[in-house]
Amino acid sequence: MVAAILKSSRPHQWIKNLFVAAPLVFARKIDDVQAVLFTAVAVAGFCLISSSVYLINDIVDVDKDRAHPLKRFRPIASGALPIRTAKLVALILGAAGLLLTLSRGPLPAGIAAAYLVQNLAYSFYLKHIPFVDVASLAMGFLLRVLAGAAAIPVEPSFWLLVCTILLASFLGFGKRAHELRTSAARGGKQRKVLDRYNPNALRILIYLLAVLTTLAYAGYTQSHHALTFFGTRRLVLTVPFVGFGVFRFIWITQRKSDAESPTDSMLSDAPFMINLLGYAVAIVAIIYAGW
Repeated sequence: MVAAILKSSRPHQWIKNLFVAAPLVFARKIDDVQAVLFTAVAVAGFCLISSSVYLINDIVDVDKDRAHPLKRFRPIASGALPIRTAKLVALILGAAGLLLTLSRGPLPAGIAAAYLVQNLAYSFYLKHIPFVDVASLAMGFLLRVLAGAAAIPVEPSFWLLVCTILLASFLGFGKRAHELRTSAARGGKQRKVLDRYNPNALRILIYLLAVLTTLAYAGYTQSHHALTFFGTRRLVLTVPFVGFGVFRFIWITQRKSDAESPTDSMLSDAPFMINLLGYAVAIVAIIYAGW
């Protein structure tokens, strides 16, 4: 039972909650022990809340998951985790996550609560509306960043918010493209909204967002804000990492079918992860070491 609960909580997906830590990194507070601690608390809170959301989503989608070649092995869909138990665990995790964020004050807790409500709306209704479903996912990433900024606290930059919303939209539409490709004729049974997406239009939109995301990040590296705050234009040297990561993700959504989602494939893709590590090293070297 414990193993089934852990699997349904999807700890491997907690990597998405690193967006909560983005303000810490780009506010140059990674060497501030108190700020790191506050951010860690916020990240932990969002991990618990997101796991609660995953459980609720699996409960809502249990019948559709049973029609999916991979998702049918999920604990709730397979029967390994009873729905009644899953509901109780989801409630406990959600409450614990909100309490953790409340320890950082009413604003981070309010944002976390908004994140939970937004995800519940997605699970029960918004995911059935094309484009609105991805906009809802993107809003979830934006709320993560806002919560991370409120936890420190710092004022999130306009550039950080723009890059976040573009990247999150790109990832969301990439996820839909991956699902549409791997589901084939079963798409509507597995996820109702897939029948309402045009593959060609989706492909164009993904490439457009890929370019916009990369250009927005490049603009940020050379912006007055970045130059004033970091005192260097060398952040532009990290743009190739972003460009490679974005287009590697597109390749994953179009070619790989070895996992339930492109996020899972991404985490097991060596070139992508090496590139991500290289980006992290470059950011730390430029922002903190003054290279």
